[in-house]
Amino acid sequence: MDPNDASRGPSRPGPQIVQLDALEATRCPCGWARRAFIDRPDGVASVHVVEIEQDSRVHYHRTMTEIYVVLEGEGEIELDGVRHPVKPLTAVYLPPGCRHRAIGRLKILNLPIPPFDPGDEFFD
Repeated sequence: MDPNDASRGPSRPGPQIVQLDALEATRCPCGWARRAFIDRPDGVASVHVVEIEQDSRVHYHRTMTEIYVVLEGEGEIELDGVRHPVKPLTAVYLPPGCRHRAIGRLKILNLPIPPFDPGDEFFD
């Protein structure tokens, strides 16, 4: 497919490929995140690779849903004060309002829906 194909139209952005490990890491309550697709005008989700530090901060989102997939490491995820064990290929669904944090050294894939918004991150 030609990336300059005008049949796509001006209001329909084309596909995008991102090398996640090449993105600059940004500090987050969990450790360090490499975030892709957060600025797409047509975005319905973003994708992040997050390096969890030993103990992340409890936080929540008012409008964003997150899906975590553990890629590396073993530890726990705390959901509304209850800890659950996690290991590679554990998937976790986090609806808005769920207070959460990861515990242990983990690498996760995070799928925020809608795309990540730093204004939708709250701490008690």
